[in-house]
Amino acid sequence: MICSRTKQIICTSVDRGRKHDYRVFKESGVRLSRVDQLQVDSGYQGIQKRYPAASQIPFKGSKTKPLTKAQKKHNHCLAAGRVVIEHVIRALKIFKLLAYPYRNRRKRLLLRLNLIAGLYNFELNI
Repeated sequence: MICSRTKQIICTSVDRGRKHDYRVFKESGVRLSRVDQLQVDSGYQGIQKRYPAASQIPFKGSKTKPLTKAQKKHNHCLAAGRVVIEHVIRALKIFKLLAYPYRNRRKRLLLRLNLIAGLYNFELNI
């Protein structure tokens, strides 16, 4: 989780193997207050059932049902806000921990990820 206003990493979560993003989020046990707003990508389909007022998810179109202009504008506004989050993820990938498959001891993955997140947050405050 990343705060889009301060660009700080709030918490991290990893899981074993290939898992859907929303499933990892549900299993992490993160609790959200009523004032929190979630800006998620389309990998979190179904989150609006759990957090209807807080979640902002882009619309999906298909060949048979293309998006309207209002839906495209909504998706564009969400993407503009998510750019900040994608830049933070890019900064984490510079350390190569998230860029490639992790081949070391699995126990230490979360520790190393939290250390890198701490370094990133420390760098923001300087």
